[in-house]
Amino acid sequence: MSEPVAFWVDHDYDRERAGDGVSRYGEHVRNNAAEFADCYGDIAPVAFACTAWRIATSPVLSPGYVRWHRRILSARCVRNQWDGTLSARIELVSPRPATLTWSPDWQGDREWRDWPQTFGQFLEPSEQDLVKTSYLRAMLLIQTPIPLDGLPEAPAEPQDALEDTARRTVVLLARKLNEAVMPIVRQLERW
Repeated sequence: MSEPVAFWVDHDYDRERAGDGVSRYGEHVRNNAAEFADCYGDIAPVAFACTAWRIATSPVLSPGYVRWHRRILSARCVRNQWDGTLSARIELVSPRPATLTWSPDWQGDREWRDWPQTFGQFLEPSEQDLVKTSYLRAMLLIQTPIPLDGLPEAPAEPQDALEDTARRTVVLLARKLNEAVMPIVRQLERW
């Protein structure tokens, strides 16, 4: 059995569910090619990478082209407004902070519950649950730079291998995010 990862691309599912028999993600890239309009010919692959990732994780592709570990709530790639570099913003399910586990004094007359789970998946509490129960759901926010090395250049024109370049970009981003996030996920899984 292979070691778990934080992010992965499910190529088989993508191909099996593709209307064109090649790639469901590729179809979605073609249908949303206008979202790449500002990326063509850019000397830095940042805007292209952010757009390719956003499309790969879109709720329209449910499940997304990129899948993630059950602890990951969201994962976005963004352009750093200070210098234009690539960054990731990832939210993770976390245990309560240690200061709240040492003593029950802070709870008052309430029973506070952690993240609801079904079959190991962390869920938002339902509106019905929120009427009768208090929840304290801890999250971590990871913000980390993503090195640009190895990312493909943005295509010069829309017809220049848009789908292939988007696919290669997303696969590399998943690999880079795994390097940054998986040690944290591994530690949280010991909770």
